[in-house]
Amino acid sequence: MIFQETFSEQGKAIKIATRSRYTHVGIIFKYKEKLKVLEAVEPVKITEIDTFISKGKNKHFVIKRLANSDMLLTEEKIRLMKSIGNQYIGKHYDIYFNWSDEKIYCTELAWKIFKQALNIELTEEKRLKDFDLSNPAVKYLMKKRYGKNIPFNDFVVSPADMFSSKKLKTIMELN
Repeated sequence: MIFQETFSEQGKAIKIATRSRYTHVGIIFKYKEKLKVLEAVEPVKITEIDTFISKGKNKHFVIKRLANSDMLLTEEKIRLMKSIGNQYIGKHYDIYFNWSDEKIYCTELAWKIFKQALNIELTEEKRLKDFDLSNPAVKYLMKKRYGKNIPFNDFVVSPADMFSSKKLKTIMELN
């Protein structure tokens, strides 16, 4: 998995609400012997790793993998993860962070791939109301997207929670 900080209005709000610099995540897979990133943007797609890195602030990124990947990530399981991920390619990005497969956001994509392929939940259950929603930039974006019907009790997976998951270990950090 590769984590980065992005520049968007949404990225700024995520950074504030989660108290973390990381606002985007993708999963690195080999495609025809080249490392590429499966990411949920508009739409879900496979991105060249250099392109993914260049979109992040100061080209900073952190790569993490499962702490016990030697035992769990067999070739068969990696193929299954790719296959599951590939089913999401072309789906629209979910700006509302709903927990459905109709549209999908970055950490939801990663979470679901790990859950479906390996039966691993990378983060604990968290609700939208559990984040710091008090900042004006966060309030503005939520009002813009949800109006008066903010789904405070919806399950949400954040890049910050995934980044700090004890089930992942850092293997590389740059810039």
